[in-house]
Amino acid sequence: MLEGIRVLDLSRVLAGPWATQLLADLGAEVIKVEQPGRGDDTRRWGPPFVETEGEDQAALATYYLCANRGKKSITIDIRSAQGRDLVLELARQSDVLIENFKVGGLKAYGLDYDSVRSVAPNIIYCSITGFGQTGDLRSLPGYDLVVQAMGGLMSVTGPAEGEPGSAPTRSGVAVADLFTGMYAANAIQAALISRQTTGKGTYIDMALLDTQVAMLANLSTAALATGRSPRRTGNAHSTIAPYQPFVAADGEIVVAVGNDTQFARFCEILGLPELAADENFSTNAARVQNRDLLIPKIAAVMLTRTRAEWTEVLRAHGVPCGPIQHVVEALNDPQIRERGMVRDVNKPGFGPLSLVSCPIRYNDSATTNLLPPPSLGEHTDEVLQDILKLDGAECAALKAAHIV
Repeated sequence: MLEGIRVLDLSRVLAGPWATQLLADLGAEVIKVEQPGRGDDTRRWGPPFVETEGEDQAALATYYLCANRGKKSITIDIRSAQGRDLVLELARQSDVLIENFKVGGLKAYGLDYDSVRSVAPNIIYCSITGFGQTGDLRSLPGYDLVVQAMGGLMSVTGPAEGEPGSAPTRSGVAVADLFTGMYAANAIQAALISRQTTGKGTYIDMALLDTQVAMLANLSTAALATGRSPRRTGNAHSTIAPYQPFVAADGEIVVAVGNDTQFARFCEILGLPELAADENFSTNAARVQNRDLLIPKIAAVMLTRTRAEWTEVLRAHGVPCGPIQHVVEALNDPQIRERGMVRDVNKPGFGPLSLVSCPIRYNDSATTNLLPPPSLGEHTDEVLQDILKLDGAECAALKAAHIV
């Protein structure tokens, strides 16, 4: 879908690389610019590492692998004048530049938006920071944990208030980073479409905190409407019941009853049809109001069958449910495998490497870029020679001067 689009990626860690990985999945050529000899910090974020004898183990930190498939890696010292000029020339021949330095950080290197726009007037330039380009906090570094805390997410995540061990809890994955990356990729594609009409590039200002607040969804609208902050409800849903895990004979299973018809079917399967007729439980609003009376009745019956038995019978009757699976179980789930969400790619000098693939499916186009995450500087010569048209001697001179 994005074939012919070139993205110059000056971002590191997760939010920016997640955005550019999606663009690569959709067919864009993504050139990842990294610091010579060091590269993206996540190359060393481990263990775990993928074990290999073929190259530096740090090049295969699993954290790095998760966000960099489908890209080309070139090493350039942007602190040098020659390095800056190389990046500016790459920007001139690119459609998009994405970076996640601190506010004003790239100005010192002559790679800020105004400097890049002077040589590439139609560039789409996307900056990702913790707090945005404006506001009193704009100069602070942005970390997912801090943003989850400040943006309200931790206050509604964790065991229900009053339960043992209840405390604000971060999400198990860095959702502020990940969602910011998704929003950034969306904004970039909208800017590309707009440029087709206007012929103009644009500047995109993405902030982790903005994204975190946006993704509070119904919780933020509830707070705005009532003036009250939502409370932690653990694994139960604040406005739907029953919509939570239950303990079966051999483990846990979630049941997600979304309407009154589903609840009536659920009660029949449980052998408790009288609950659906009880005015305390007959509507969702009543079930939420009387959750403390309802849930123990359901929980007692759920103990009588295994996860597999409940899953089979509930799905057969259209009641949404699913076992709680560990990550390895999820990755080996037949549905996940059938959908091609886990694929082996061949990494030169290493061999097969199992990765999660892009979840987008078009009916007439392949979306998953099967290029593995690149080794540090793997494509430096290719980019210098094929895009910047430098010859072998010029490339060798840049390497000797430690510019690339």
